[in-house]
Amino acid sequence: MNRAIRKGGPIKALGAMSGTSLDGVDTAVVETDGHRIIGFGPSGYRAYSEAERTDLRAALGHWHGPAVDKAAELVTFAHAEALSEFEDIDLIGFHGQTLAHEPGGRGTLQVGDGKGLAQALGVPVVWDFRSDDVAMGGEGAPLAPFFHFACAKWIGATEPLCFLNLGGVGNLTYVDPSFDGPEIPGTLLAFDTGPANAPVDDLMQARLGLPMDRDGAVARGGTVETGALELFLAEPFFARMPPKSLDRNDFAEMIGLVQELSDADAVATLTGMCAAGVVQGMEHCPKLPSRVLVTGGGRHNPVLMEMLRVSLDCPVEPVEAVGLDGDMLEAQAFAYLAVRVARGLPTSCPGTTGVKALVGGGVLSAVGSSSSLR
Repeated sequence: MNRAIRKGGPIKALGAMSGTSLDGVDTAVVETDGHRIIGFGPSGYRAYSEAERTDLRAALGHWHGPAVDKAAELVTFAHAEALSEFEDIDLIGFHGQTLAHEPGGRGTLQVGDGKGLAQALGVPVVWDFRSDDVAMGGEGAPLAPFFHFACAKWIGATEPLCFLNLGGVGNLTYVDPSFDGPEIPGTLLAFDTGPANAPVDDLMQARLGLPMDRDGAVARGGTVETGALELFLAEPFFARMPPKSLDRNDFAEMIGLVQELSDADAVATLTGMCAAGVVQGMEHCPKLPSRVLVTGGGRHNPVLMEMLRVSLDCPVEPVEAVGLDGDMLEAQAFAYLAVRVARGLPTSCPGTTGVKALVGGGVLSAVGSSSSLR
């Protein structure tokens, strides 16, 4: 094992994230001891081609078979390309690509060969972050909250605040930075709020051949259909107490609720559903947060951001307002979590995933080793 990892001091970790929006691979360096953020390093992005996105979409919702095998090979290759751009890295955190997520059922599936990446890149790799959490009764998601706690400390926050990630699925982390550690009960509450960009992206692709509603341009010209919104909020998911999580396609029927609407009204309504899910979720926060910091692609949508601002009783801002990088926060999170896994520290707790006890989920594949260690 790398000497820097054994010593216990700060190390340079490189994280990689390929989210449910299927846009590409984010890569980012974090220097950390597994507790504090010491500093942020360079970042990068490797976009998926349209053909690659088509192959990944074909594998969504599947647990095995040729489409899954093809997606796994694609994901490993794309990550090898993206990660090879960095030098002087001690450890890599490799999330892989989520194809299916069914906690309490068949489990969770993130494809990609972490062991193969370790051998190809010559750097130890931590991967398969979610399986142990699910095996112990947790939701397996969201996993960024422990990093969000470190970010709250990094920016010097003293009052409770929320991090809201709007990727393919939305998830919320409530952080009370007055506590000394993320594993202490009461420090964190985290859960998925509902679908976010995924339904909008899928509708834009199906109707207009476009990957997204860039800058909310289509939604801005439409009107939210309140009847469809009410049917959406009647889904049992919103009545469940957190922690709770979703698969990307759990709300696939949302498209059906807007199928008779014009393009603009349909996109506006799906955007309104994303905002409504967040508003519903905020009711679970122990206290009104001092602010909501938004990360992920959704923060670039001014229509969605305005919906949130007029609906919530606290400031809503992109995370750039406090000097963080909203495009790279998840990649940075898995760099940070990789260090925690390598040093035997927990990565999730009852307040973040509903797991029964503290869990340090992940597989560590060392360079030159024929085995992987949990």
